[in-house]
Amino acid sequence: MIIMKDVHKTYDNGVTAVNGINIKIDQGEFVYIVGPSGAGKSTFIRLIYREEVPTKGEIYINDIELSKLKEKEIPFLRRQIGVIFQDFKLLPRLTVYENVAFALEVIEMPPDKIRERVMEVLDLVGLKHKARSYPSELSGGEQQRVAIARAISNYPKIVIADEPTGNLDPDTSWTIMRILEEINMRGTTVIMATHSKEIVNTVKKRVIAIENGMVVRDEEQGVYGYEF
Repeated sequence: MIIMKDVHKTYDNGVTAVNGINIKIDQGEFVYIVGPSGAGKSTFIRLIYREEVPTKGEIYINDIELSKLKEKEIPFLRRQIGVIFQDFKLLPRLTVYENVAFALEVIEMPPDKIRERVMEVLDLVGLKHKARSYPSELSGGEQQRVAIARAISNYPKIVIADEPTGNLDPDTSWTIMRILEEINMRGTTVIMATHSKEIVNTVKKRVIAIENGMVVRDEEQGVYGYEF
C-alpha cells in the first residue's frame, strides 16, 4: 500500500513540482498517472521510490515512512519496487541474461536461483531466445521488455513505469501493455506515468491526473482527458 499525506516538493530553484498531494494506492491496483508535461508526474513517481524526498508531508510504503529511512535502509526499500524507465537504462556491455541477473546478484540471490528466475522472467516477456544478445542487437521494444524483466526479477510488490511506451511504435506499445497487465494480474501494484491517450482510454484502469503539482482528478476506470 502507498499513502501520501499532504506531500509537497519544492526544488532549490524555487519550483514547486508537487503541491499538497493526498493519495492512497492499494496493493494490486493498476494506476495511470496522467497530466501535461511539467505537471509533476515524474517527481510524484520519484518520491515513491525515494529518489526524491518531500519538502513537507509524509509518504508510506507498506507502513514504512520513507522520510525516516536511513541511507543504508533505502536499498532494502527498493527491493520491493521495480522501476521501468522510458530510456531502458540497460548496461550495454552485458547480455540480456546478464542485465537481468545483475539485479539479482546485487541482492545476493543464490546462483542456481538466479538462473531459474532470469529464464522465468525472460520467458514471461518473450525473450528467452535473446538471452545471449546484447542491448545494441535488440529493437527498442525488445530492450524495453528486458527492462521489464529486470524490474520484476526480484518479485517486487510495486512496479513503477515512467513512460514505458513513450519511444515505441503502437504495436510494440500494446505488447508492453499486455506484459504489464499480466504482472498486475499476478498481484503486483503497477503505477504507470503515460501520455498515451489511446492506451488509457482502451485499457481502463484507475486514472490520477496531476496538474501544477496537484491531483485534479482521481477516477476508477478513468479516461485520459487531454487532447495533446
